[in-house]
Amino acid sequence: MLVGSAPAAAVAPTRHASAVLRDATGATVGWALFSAAGARGVRVAVVAFGMSQGPHGLHIHAIGNCVAPDFGSAGPHFNPLGTLHGSHAGDLPDLAVGSRIGHLVTASAAFTLLPGQRSLLDSDGAALVVHANPDDQLTYPAGNSGTRIACGAIVPLGLTGSLGT
Repeated sequence: MLVGSAPAAAVAPTRHASAVLRDATGATVGWALFSAAGARGVRVAVVAFGMSQGPHGLHIHAIGNCVAPDFGSAGPHFNPLGTLHGSHAGDLPDLAVGSRIGHLVTASAAFTLLPGQRSLLDSDGAALVVHANPDDQLTYPAGNSGTRIACGAIVPLGLTGSLGT
């Protein structure tokens, strides 16, 4: 089941992108908004629901393609500079899910929405992936965070798959 995919070609610079998180059945389980934040890089705001309570590893993956049920199509972590796990561009803080809802607001200068080597919006895009377990920020390659339980292709706002569709 194809849950989401990136634009086929690189897109014009944008200040905002989004991802609709879907689980292995295709059900929507959250949203994310990516906004250019000046010197802080990109602000990431995530809201999730329908997941088990507790911390979940949250990563940017290298390919904007989310084929269920395992989301392996999203590829490895986004790591354009080839750094170690815990310090690469795809590493985000854990998503804390409470009894009904989870949320995270963070910022990263490790990636951008503008064209270039660190762009989330390159020709094959990028995806936001939620894992079943917390990320230990050490273990290669995914911080011992377990299976991929939700995925959303990151797309510029206004394109198919954005928050408005």
